[in-house]
Amino acid sequence: MGTLHLVRHGQASFGAADYDQLSPLGAEQCRRLGAYWQARGQRFDAVLRGSLKRHAQSLEAIAAGIGGLPEPLVWPGLNEYDSEAVVRAIQPGDIQHPRDAEEMKNHFRLLRTGLLAWMKGESQPLGMPGFSEFSAGVAGALAHVREHHAGGQVLIVSSGGPISVAVGQVLAAPLESVIELNLRIRNSAVSEFVVTPRKHSLLSFNSLAHLDDAPGLHTYA
Repeated sequence: MGTLHLVRHGQASFGAADYDQLSPLGAEQCRRLGAYWQARGQRFDAVLRGSLKRHAQSLEAIAAGIGGLPEPLVWPGLNEYDSEAVVRAIQPGDIQHPRDAEEMKNHFRLLRTGLLAWMKGESQPLGMPGFSEFSAGVAGALAHVREHHAGGQVLIVSSGGPISVAVGQVLAAPLESVIELNLRIRNSAVSEFVVTPRKHSLLSFNSLAHLDDAPGLHTYA
């Protein structure tokens, strides 16, 4: 058996013109994760990541902390959905970034509704694949790990959407549960699957053990 470690990227740039950019805090979260693994002798036989900037930057910070990693396989099927497109598909018009707690609550209410509509095939966000294609991209990455690295230690750096879908596939969870998993995954959090050639099994979810001594570094966006 092997272990697959799925890591959500560090804090990005929520509310900025370019969200797909790791913040200094996000880089520190991931550097600490690498250092945590280095102190415990963790090594990886293979690495996969999405093709977004925040995935590449998170992996670079992890590598700096751990002291180097194998060359990653870039897997676009591990890229995140477009949350603004998801919301616009059910509520057209300009989207204002949340400025207070009430607006944040409304934002996530709309996002939950939009995600469920997309997952059920009731909406098609502009510029995005259908959910079946999105889900197939995640399943393909998991199949690659089973087929090529079932006995090894594998690292995937991705986003909350693909990681929650992966967990949902392994647990055969309903769509509503996948959405709730998605919205609870913290920046730089680690989830683990046990890997055999036949299947993945959930071992842990959403761990921030590398930030136990720095709770002020816990973020979600």
